[in-house]
Amino acid sequence: MGEVINLRQARKARERAAKEALATENRIAFGRPKKARTLQEKRKVLEETRHEGHRLERDEPEA
Repeated sequence: MGEVINLRQARKARERAAKEALATENRIAFGRPKKARTLQEKRKVLEETRHEGHRLERDEPEA
């Protein structure tokens, strides 16, 4: 005779696996949280501003 399984537990395990697969797809599709994205953008702007501040010659149009 085969192994005895609890059908309720098997059903719940299958549903958990399906939800985890969907969550993995969503993580890939939607990426990072908004807080992390805005923090990265602010850091990039600050870095660019500091870098531009150290230029010896400016690219300003001549009037």
